Amino acid sequence: MQILSLILWTPFLGALALAFVPPWRRRLIRRIAFASAGLAALLACGLPWGFDTTVPSVQFTESKVWNPELGSYYALGVDGVSLPMVLLSSVLCLVALVASGGVKQRAKGYHIALLALEFGMLGVFMAQDWSLFFVFWELTLIPLFFLIDQWGGPRRHAASLNFVLYTMGGSVFMLMSLLLVFTLSAEHSTGMDAMLRTARALPREQQLWVFLGFLIGFGVKMPVFPLHGWLPLAHVEAPSPVSILLSGAMLKMGAYGLIKATGMLPAAALELHGWLAGMALVSILYGALLAFRQTDLKAMIAYSSVSHMGVVLLGIASLNQAGLLGAVLQMSAHGLIAAILFLLAGLLYERTHTRAIADYGALAQAAPRFAGFATLALLAAMGLPGSAGFVAELHALVGGFQRFGWTVACASVGVLVGAAYGLRVVDGLFAGIPRPGLNGIADLRGHELAAAGVLALGILWLGLAPAGAIALMSAKVGELSALFVPKFMPPL
Repeated sequence: MQILSLILWTPFLGALALAFVPPWRRRLIRRIAFASAGLAALLACGLPWGFDTTVPSVQFTESKVWNPELGSYYALGVDGVSLPMVLLSSVLCLVALVASGGVKQRAKGYHIALLALEFGMLGVFMAQDWSLFFVFWELTLIPLFFLIDQWGGPRRHAASLNFVLYTMGGSVFMLMSLLLVFTLSAEHSTGMDAMLRTARALPREQQLWVFLGFLIGFGVKMPVFPLHGWLPLAHVEAPSPVSILLSGAMLKMGAYGLIKATGMLPAAALELHGWLAGMALVSILYGALLAFRQTDLKAMIAYSSVSHMGVVLLGIASLNQAGLLGAVLQMSAHGLIAAILFLLAGLLYERTHTRAIADYGALAQAAPRFAGFATLALLAAMGLPGSAGFVAELHALVGGFQRFGWTVACASVGVLVGAAYGLRVVDGLFAGIPRPGLNGIADLRGHELAAAGVLALGILWLGLAPAGAIALMSAKVGELSALFVPKFMPPL
């Protein structure tokens, strides 16, 4: 078995093994889940060592005929955009398992669903065939629906149904776009390379319709305004470990797909890049303002995700090296930042049974480790220099300024509002008057400290030494941005 298949199928085999474990053996269930997710993460972390950063081509490829009548393949591979997402997804799944220690009821079903979700996410980022991509894309809906519906909060049924209906509705448009390209293909193949050649040869008007279908399908998942309606309720009602994966990795599936669509349909992307930038700026401002108004800690993090994913969309809309690089960096940075915030919010809720920011105060005295990690994450979310958020947002904003000029200054208002709600949360949680009952709160334990420490190190590493990550992404981003350079060059 080749390395990508080994990484991909390890969580699936772990979930399969759990099916034969008696439900009352909770410790064994946890051990098997940890072993499979840990092995997948360990193997994924070894991929960059064998990855050639000087070429933009897909690497670690493997391909087998899957459906000869349809022309589809079991084809896997990673490039400079998908490899960071594979790393992020595998690490966050391990972190989510660490945060799942409080799951007591139906632990067997919970861990099976979590590993199945990891299997689907990894498949999306590895697939090199559109039919395989779509199968994995839809596969993620099933475990996530049950994770929210069975282990979520009081409004979990509405949240899970809302999520599935939104995402399936978007998937219909994506499927229509894929079917249109496949129908017009002379190669009769759903392989990504074959579909790309067909899509790029389409007339501009047809490219526009196909791109709009992709934009709706992927925009729902990102999500961007006005396709974000499912996100706040799903985040608030989902178990906190599931929110780690939902915000940290699953939102990136939408951004990753949109980057793929941009490379497939350059004429349409060029035609609509101004509209994409407008949607991005609205998302940045809208998400930041709504986050500022929240009193629920998880709701604040959820709305801030809309704002941060708007930065990703702005980078994509820029269609230049700096902007696209900023988009991919922001996907990684936001994945780490959102994950540690949801991790800490979930662990705090387990201890205090409240998410209201006003119910905390002077928490730094009782739980200094909580205070330190949460402050670091919130400062990184603000784009503090030296953190992953700063490096990513700077590239995206520079790329946006190069393309759209001073219009992008509107995004600075979103950054300022982000700083305002971040500092307000820091003040509400860790400063002021100590609240009754918080003096005896337990600080981060050993395994919780390890999970938060891994995410914090990732945030600092991307912020202080981003050269390695940039080198990993640059070749692929350069190839994509080169599609648009002649179009934007001024006439001599």
